[in-house]
Amino acid sequence: MKKALKTNRKLRRKESFIGFLFCLPSIVGMLVFFVLPFGITVYMSFTESMGSSQFVGLKNYINVINSAAFKLAATNTLRFNLIAVPLIMAISLFISLLLFKKLKGYDFFRTTFIFPLVLPVASVVLFFQIIFSETGMINNILEWFNISPVNWEHSEHSFTMLLVLYLWKNSGYNIILFLAALNSIPKVYYEAAGLDGAGKSKQLIKITLPLIIPYTFFIVIISVINSFKAFREAFILFGSHPHQSIYMIQHFMNNNFQNLNYIRLAVGAVLIFTVIFIFVLMLFIARKKVGDVEL
Repeated sequence: MKKALKTNRKLRRKESFIGFLFCLPSIVGMLVFFVLPFGITVYMSFTESMGSSQFVGLKNYINVINSAAFKLAATNTLRFNLIAVPLIMAISLFISLLLFKKLKGYDFFRTTFIFPLVLPVASVVLFFQIIFSETGMINNILEWFNISPVNWEHSEHSFTMLLVLYLWKNSGYNIILFLAALNSIPKVYYEAAGLDGAGKSKQLIKITLPLIIPYTFFIVIISVINSFKAFREAFILFGSHPHQSIYMIQHFMNNNFQNLNYIRLAVGAVLIFTVIFIFVLMLFIARKKVGDVEL
């Protein structure tokens, strides 16, 4: 018996060592290309200048946080996230619930919503320029009804334009995730609820929504991350100095990078990481408190 246990321990150690060897390239890559650069960035954010080792404490952070450009960028980024993320969650869930019923044309519509994900960013931007430019489709329609054209790209309307672009580009991915969550719910729950006389709305509130909560936390995190990625489209569509309503944190960092102001860039990167880390941590704490739903 002791010999068998000893043999099992050796086998487990051997398997663990082999598994570690397979993971080693990924671990080394993460350390070299992510952890080490981020550590250097954090160190730089507390120094006087690029290449300097003079420690200045929180001076750089205070200067950046008090700057008008950062305040504008932070306010716009927060505003965009507070509007875009709840909107995309609601729209994606609504569409996924419709697709979950497998109505006529289910496969066609599922493919249609996924299509924006595979389009190159340049093609997406060109498509939106055709629609929202000064001589675009929407302004042509407005002129047809004798309504003055709208300057979508260089006015307060640019925020709406970016919001629509974000929703159109990223809803498909959320729909896929929500459909996976809905398909994971055992059909027997709906059958039992139907026998007990529960209607569709009650089944949605008592069965569907509670059981997809664990997936919803993940989808929220993905939606927030994708909201920061909206900078790619915004930069190509509006340039490095867009209307102030859509001047985001990413614009702030990109402009500092172009100006070779690496200290401010490092501070901005650390602040973004800190905010996202705290937000994700809060979501995981909330997820832990909610726990797995039992019917």
